[in-house]
Amino acid sequence: MQNHKRPASSLIFIFGGSGDLNFRKLSPALYNLFIDEWMPTKFSIVGIGRRPYNNEDYRKHLLNGVQQFSRRKEGETGAGKWQDFSKYVSYLQMDAEQDAEYQKIADIVKEKEKEFGEHPNVIFYLAVAPQLVPGIVSKLGPLNICADTKCTRVVVEKPFGHDLESALELNKLLASMFDEKQIYRIDHYLGKETVQNILAMRFANALFEPIWNRNYIDHVQITASETVGVEGRGDYYERAGALRDMVQNHILQILCMVAMEAPVNFEADEIRNKKVDVLNAIRKINTEDVHRYAVRGQYGDGWMQGDKVPGYAQEKSVDPNSKTDTFAAVKFYIDNWRWQGVPFYVRTGKRMHEKTTIVTVQFRPAPNYAFPAESADTWRPNRLTISIAPDMDIRLRFQAKRPGQDMTLKPVDMIFSYKDAYEEHEPEAYETLLLDVMEGNATLFMRSDQVQASWEIIKPIQDTWAARQPVDFPNYAPGSWGPEDAEALIARDGRNWVTLPAPHKE
Repeated sequence: MQNHKRPASSLIFIFGGSGDLNFRKLSPALYNLFIDEWMPTKFSIVGIGRRPYNNEDYRKHLLNGVQQFSRRKEGETGAGKWQDFSKYVSYLQMDAEQDAEYQKIADIVKEKEKEFGEHPNVIFYLAVAPQLVPGIVSKLGPLNICADTKCTRVVVEKPFGHDLESALELNKLLASMFDEKQIYRIDHYLGKETVQNILAMRFANALFEPIWNRNYIDHVQITASETVGVEGRGDYYERAGALRDMVQNHILQILCMVAMEAPVNFEADEIRNKKVDVLNAIRKINTEDVHRYAVRGQYGDGWMQGDKVPGYAQEKSVDPNSKTDTFAAVKFYIDNWRWQGVPFYVRTGKRMHEKTTIVTVQFRPAPNYAFPAESADTWRPNRLTISIAPDMDIRLRFQAKRPGQDMTLKPVDMIFSYKDAYEEHEPEAYETLLLDVMEGNATLFMRSDQVQASWEIIKPIQDTWAARQPVDFPNYAPGSWGPEDAEALIARDGRNWVTLPAPHKE
């Protein structure tokens, strides 16, 4: 029996209950929370969708998702609890565009209140296409249950708007229906163990924080690369692109965790205040300087790992003349006391050389005047690399003397690996975030001012790219590290992008 406090009783409505996100991520995450005894003792999950499922068929459908995508499959050791879990799962067929249909939700809340013998947390998870969110929010808001700021919560998936204006409009709509503390804008990257470990590493260790500033750090890099293309989601990606899809939310949120000041406590708003301070300090790029600070790209056709792959413009549901960016790289500066003059280089792209998300903190070189000349050949500055995905580890590079009679130095890595250090499997990001929603912990969720600030940062880049259509697309081959201009972006400063060695395979 697990010895931990469970959340209060909860009633979870999943709009898009018959959709892909629930099938792949949400239901497997809730199932794992149930296995680990993190679900409330009293709970109910109601999937909402248009498809004509009955409860039995719906549960079979979700079980198929668990078998394919859960970190623990039904029937494996430690699992085998689907029969128990599925009793708490039901399906509500309704047309979310019809106002009258929402009375069904109110009726279910009353029914569960009676069954539980208490008023539960009521969570509305909007696992739907972005264009459907405003309509659902507008119809949920008038329900009496939504006036309960303590127990009722709404979870909104990214993308949160497609530019600054639409994000402000959505924020305004949400604020008219819910209190800010009821709104959970979810970014699954922030649920990853290694991302959260950035805060633990920085603020729980005297080793790092005193040197975590412009006096000791030369620059910071963040890379989030994927080997896949758009995977049949061309219609979505045509409206998004790499800058919107990754930089505006995931990457800027990771940057905030690397750059934020030490919080006085770990309360949600204290952490989020520190992140907003970083976003507000990021130097705005003038439109005439965008070409010096930002690079875009689009992959062409070619070969990856022996397979012929199409270019982005040949993907399904993509305009053959599309100018959508599938790669983006940006150089940011943070104008505050800690980071003045330290560049933050970020890059993200599809169909790249390898799937990886890493943060690299490059320290300034130590003086080598005391060592013999031959040691200069292998002299390398210290470097801290945090691998977020697919491997989760933290490696510190430092200089050491090689065995022998000469004073020959060689850089070596000291590596902390999650899978080697801990026997238990780390939870999936959605497990962490769903548990936080049930517990009412908003630390890892974006507040309205964070959303606004992040869109304001990329707005000049968006506007400039929209006004000046690229003439060189496609400009990078599948399996590469992106366009040549991305290399030039960092090389002009006398630096280079960091990639980790391929993992050793047994």
